[in-house]
Amino acid sequence: MSAFDHRKYRPAPRVPAFNRQWPDRDLTQAPIWVSEDLRDGNQALLEPMTVEQKQRFWHQIIKVGIKEVMVGFPSASQPDYDFVRWLIEEDQIPDDVTIAVLVQCREHLIEKTFASLVGVKRAIIHLYNSTSTIQRERVFEMDRDGITDIAVQGATWVKTYAAQYPGVDWRFQYSPESFSSTEIDFSLAICEAVMDVWQPTPDNKCILNLPTTVEVAGPHHHADQIDYFCQHISRRDSVIISVHTHNDRGGAVASAELALLAGADRVEGTLLGNGERTGNMDIVTLAMNLYSQGIDPELDLSNPDEIVQVVHECTGITIHPRHPWVGEMVYTAFSGSHQDAIRKSLKHQKPDEPWQVAYLPIDPHDIGRDYQAVIRVNSQSGKGGMAFLLERDYGINLPRWMMLALAPYVQQESERRNSELSSEIIRQVMFDNFTQNAPLALADYRLSKGQDEGIEITLWEGAETLRLSGTGNGAMSSFTDAWKKHSGSNVAIIDYSEHSLGGDSEANAIAFVQLNIDGQRLCAVAEDSDTVSASLKALLSGINMVQATKQHQQENAAIEA
Repeated sequence: MSAFDHRKYRPAPRVPAFNRQWPDRDLTQAPIWVSEDLRDGNQALLEPMTVEQKQRFWHQIIKVGIKEVMVGFPSASQPDYDFVRWLIEEDQIPDDVTIAVLVQCREHLIEKTFASLVGVKRAIIHLYNSTSTIQRERVFEMDRDGITDIAVQGATWVKTYAAQYPGVDWRFQYSPESFSSTEIDFSLAICEAVMDVWQPTPDNKCILNLPTTVEVAGPHHHADQIDYFCQHISRRDSVIISVHTHNDRGGAVASAELALLAGADRVEGTLLGNGERTGNMDIVTLAMNLYSQGIDPELDLSNPDEIVQVVHECTGITIHPRHPWVGEMVYTAFSGSHQDAIRKSLKHQKPDEPWQVAYLPIDPHDIGRDYQAVIRVNSQSGKGGMAFLLERDYGINLPRWMMLALAPYVQQESERRNSELSSEIIRQVMFDNFTQNAPLALADYRLSKGQDEGIEITLWEGAETLRLSGTGNGAMSSFTDAWKKHSGSNVAIIDYSEHSLGGDSEANAIAFVQLNIDGQRLCAVAEDSDTVSASLKALLSGINMVQATKQHQQENAAIEA
């Protein structure tokens, strides 16, 4: 057997046949959210958070709106113990927030845990022990009865010590740790044994947390486990079913989402997914998944950049720019076809209708992102992207034929720079390649109206002054008539577009012309304080381009001769 050989592994055993219900359900509401950042997340760091960092992270969790927070393992860690005391003694726990603490099934640890919570108004005591076949047989060397006895004894100690603090609203939580790798019938049996001790009621529910401690199968498998468990556990109305999914196969969020379909009420995770090995379930991602389906996640995620900053500063972990929903580049399109679809969809989107924009599953504005980064131009981008940027930042509406003419120059510039292009650079590329201000330049013009409109125009040609006149049905046709009389050159206007660059009377105008000059087809652009001047300058740019081309050809011919 080679070092890389799939035959050493076996698929996870299927859940026994049952009436599977989760595939036919839809999510309609948010779960109970539980932050594990200060315990599971902190435990996974190369350098655990300082007390000050934990305090800052605590405030961020509260600001987001999470109402149940696992704050640590106070019986096993002095920093955790001190942090719990800070929360209580400094009155840092809002009235609508419940803290949770983790503890193993050992009496001295349970005793210390309760001691850490003296003065608390309400708290969750989270008890756990390992239950999987591997843990039973290879770690603890016990059978099912021995593992069950540990859980029952731990549950008894928790109930006994809680009775010594009658003024506290205690809630009990039990996890058959490694539930994902535990036979489903044993998971049910050990949880039933724990409930027999705690005797939960509909008014005083216990929490049964069913963790994917190690993700060993697909999200559908976890959903089957949860669905089966929910259908077969007794006293279902007296139990809150909780899940705690890890990301070993990359499916933590999917597993949690399907678990909710399967009947889970509560989800444990971390902001942005930090945790053991490949991480915990990402609360922000799952909450945004719900939001994108029209479900209120009941969390304030309107400022994800703040969440990203706090997580980074407290954990030292930088999120990937493509991180779901909140990564720096997740609302960015470089692809030309994507850009074109976004640009067109945004034009059709009405403020009072459901969101329907291609490639943008939510409105970036909802989470504090603007459209500045939605479309960015690089060498892979198309015409739509550059058009979007010019319209957004400069009010320039490119006619389609101008998009086609400009696109190769923009791509060439992006390849030359080997980077994306800003709207400023794109605008400069357009004027550099489609505006030519010499040898002819507009000095002055005067329009006259009558049976045929006319123009008298003064041009500079270097140091010389040219005065031309012509007639037509507008300023541009009158100018082409004047130019033909002067030079003999035929200037045909194939297409033309002009508009103001702003909403006030002081705004400049921009003009685009598509011309055929003596058989040479080209585009030109110009900007000026009024539309007529912009249009005439665009025409002159086209004429200058043709003259420059002819001069270049003559120079090459002379060199060859």
